[in-house]
Amino acid sequence: MASQDWFDKDFYKTLGVSKDVSQAELKKTYRKLARKYHPDSNPGDAKAEDKFKEISEANSVLSDPEQRKEYDQVRAMGSGARFTSGGRGQAGGFEDVFGGMFGGQQNVRYESRGSSGHGFEDLLGGMFGGGGFGQPSGGYRGAGGPTRGRDVTATTTLDFITATQGDTITLQTADGRPLTVKIPAGVADQQKIRLRGKGEPSRDGGTPGDIVLTVTVRKHPVFERDGLNLRVTVPVTFAEAVLGATIEVPTLGGAPVKLKVAPGTPSGRILRVKGRGVATSKGTGDLLAEVQVAVPSHVSAEAKEALEHFSTLLPPENPRLELIDRARR
Repeated sequence: MASQDWFDKDFYKTLGVSKDVSQAELKKTYRKLARKYHPDSNPGDAKAEDKFKEISEANSVLSDPEQRKEYDQVRAMGSGARFTSGGRGQAGGFEDVFGGMFGGQQNVRYESRGSSGHGFEDLLGGMFGGGGFGQPSGGYRGAGGPTRGRDVTATTTLDFITATQGDTITLQTADGRPLTVKIPAGVADQQKIRLRGKGEPSRDGGTPGDIVLTVTVRKHPVFERDGLNLRVTVPVTFAEAVLGATIEVPTLGGAPVKLKVAPGTPSGRILRVKGRGVATSKGTGDLLAEVQVAVPSHVSAEAKEALEHFSTLLPPENPRLELIDRARR
């Protein structure tokens, strides 16, 4: 989901919180909703699964202070952008002009690369009309042949799945001209995509410049990128870790897969799922599931007694002795 879709999504309403909600209250609300709508709690319920995805997306944006600030700005400025698709709104300020160039995205920024000394009017004249504004031609009337149009830089934000799996998105200029951009699978945060010939036209018949698009990738609430691999932390119970078990592990954009946890598996052990990472033209990564033993915070008196008895049956060993010994060397 590109950030222009933020106009249509009220993340505060999705989570049922006010716009001035604190991070602590936001976290508390999200955890409550996540437990309620988690697929494990609602097996086979497609609506609950869709709701879980919606609240996860909302939380991933609002729980990040920088993304939340950006989201609030986008929502606040959405109705006042000067250049937006569909002819929205009132005339805005200088930032609205550039923010609206790509479909009303307020996080899209543009800079002109090339000759210095040109102002705002010259930039628009070169981008959307060729010559004009009294600027002399630097090509046929001068030396060295026609000059190349200037490059334009832009930024846009993509959701994690789009950046990982790739997609074709459409951006829109201020004059309504659509630009189709193919996002390659596995594009990384802050990676640049060059759109050749989509920048400023030449003033004297030369080749047009390029648009250099810098991509920002939003964080995912569950997965992290590690090169071509995807990482996910998977909690297991103490009994599962000690006795062994078969557990379900989520995959990005697909059905969960089943993995075997061997008896005696410690926290931090990596279980690898071949070929379920990032698939690109350069190769395909794996899904790396890191086991995390979940320790219960409250146990009954009966369970506590059973656990104490269990500890008396274990060998009398101290797992920290080797660590302390190595620290002394």
